[in-house]
Amino acid sequence: MSTKKALKNFLLITCIALLFFVFLWFDKGSTKSLEFLGGYVIELSLSVDNLFLFLLVFSSFGIKAKYQERVLKYGIFGAIVLRLIFILLGVAVVSRFQWILYIFGIILIASGYKILANKEDDDVSYEDSKMLKLLKKFIPVTKELHEEKFFVRIDKVLHATPLFAILFLIEGSDILFAIDSIPAVFSITTDPFIIYTSNILAILGLRNLYFLLERLQSTFEYVKYGVGFVLLFTGLKLALSFKLHIPILASILIIIGILAISVLFSIYMNKKKEAEEVEV
Repeated sequence: MSTKKALKNFLLITCIALLFFVFLWFDKGSTKSLEFLGGYVIELSLSVDNLFLFLLVFSSFGIKAKYQERVLKYGIFGAIVLRLIFILLGVAVVSRFQWILYIFGIILIASGYKILANKEDDDVSYEDSKMLKLLKKFIPVTKELHEEKFFVRIDKVLHATPLFAILFLIEGSDILFAIDSIPAVFSITTDPFIIYTSNILAILGLRNLYFLLERLQSTFEYVKYGVGFVLLFTGLKLALSFKLHIPILASILIIIGILAISVLFSIYMNKKKEAEEVEV
């Protein structure tokens, strides 16, 4: 997918999300529409960190771009199903045990600190990951690709290909990602309809956002720190919700402000590095 096409598709889905926001404004009122917008912005911003992980997985396996699109397509479909399950479970738990929101807040703060402290291991070999070892206990995995196939039969024995192994890793990482993203949305709303629609519309744009990040990752390398601050903010908002109330609109503006600063800082640092290289 070309950068121009990826940007065009991403902007189209973003426009659909904004139109849905307008529809909610007139149909359900300003509160629900702002809750949707807040959930959408949070999910989309936190997805950036997950997409960087996808880049690492693909590069670890040496998967060419022409095979990545099929994995992402199935990965996003799986994420839509998993989100529905996690959201329904999360809402059910929160409605019964309100204090769990404080636990979610602590988890988000810890995740944000991990990103800001740069304790994520970028050099990890996903070929030796625990999840892949678990997969190999159930089915053998071939060392080479078989075009775009997920499964092949070798000597009458069913084997998974590296493409399926990557899909398995991506879906597994999405489960871990949901532990951050869904509690973060709970800092805005606990309405399952608002949470799910905001999540789905954000997820639908991920495949196009991935191809944009793939080409521009060096330009926006500091955005992940913005994601870390978003996690800290939403975590503190949940953990201190018993004594501190931040209006939805203010929360949205703070999150957008954090992301905007991280993007501008990334662009500034990238231009600074380019200027230093030219001088050398």
